[in-house]
Amino acid sequence: MRIVSTLLLLASLASAGIVSKTVEYKDGDTVLAGEVVRDDTWTGKRPAVLVVHQWKGITDHERTFAKRLVGLGYVAFVCDIYGKGVRPKNAQEARATAGLYRGAKEKVELFRRRLDAALRTMRAHASIDGARIGAIGFCFGGGGVLELARAGADVKGVVSFHGGLTTPLPATAVKAKVLVCHGADDPLVPDEHVVAFMQEMRKAKADWRLIAYGGAVHSFTQPSANRKGVAEYHEPSAKRSWQDMKRFLADALGTS
Repeated sequence: MRIVSTLLLLASLASAGIVSKTVEYKDGDTVLAGEVVRDDTWTGKRPAVLVVHQWKGITDHERTFAKRLVGLGYVAFVCDIYGKGVRPKNAQEARATAGLYRGAKEKVELFRRRLDAALRTMRAHASIDGARIGAIGFCFGGGGVLELARAGADVKGVVSFHGGLTTPLPATAVKAKVLVCHGADDPLVPDEHVVAFMQEMRKAKADWRLIAYGGAVHSFTQPSANRKGVAEYHEPSAKRSWQDMKRFLADALGTS
């Protein structure tokens, strides 16, 4: 049933003039390959949302969300953290690749640099209003958008879906509004991480909110997630968090 619903959604979005184009850009000598998704019937500049992938790199999960964002009137840019052609094939490869960007300060600094490269590429795109940019991310990418906020990136708002909440580089000055969509029963993000994050945001005097969805664990927005009790799709929370994100972005980017 989930697969049929996804196919119907993609078919309706395809008929709406939505197009996707690969955009290559660089961080130093590393070539990255993101995807700009927009409606080719639009004219002028539009508010935009950066989409940061989960630990397996860019997949159909991010592309589907990007198309749904276009349906709300945004240009979406699905960024590439790992590099052109670097797409982990399984959980073991994904864990090793994601580990290059998490944990130690120098790894998180690299993560932030890749995110900044994506933002600069977005702002240069002819269809994007550079003054109205938000960011969303999933799991690995959810932690990534929080790093953008912690670094003081010039974005209006960030939304983390089931992302990690810890960092070796705590926030000092946060410009973006922050929304964390968290699985209340996520064993990979224990309560002590939630409490520490809340304390970090208070100390930074950020404009933040955290919504915990009862019954949800990790990866609750991802239909393919089926690791019971650990990383598992939870349809009620997927639907609720989408609505919460819609309201948040409309407020943060001034599109309501």
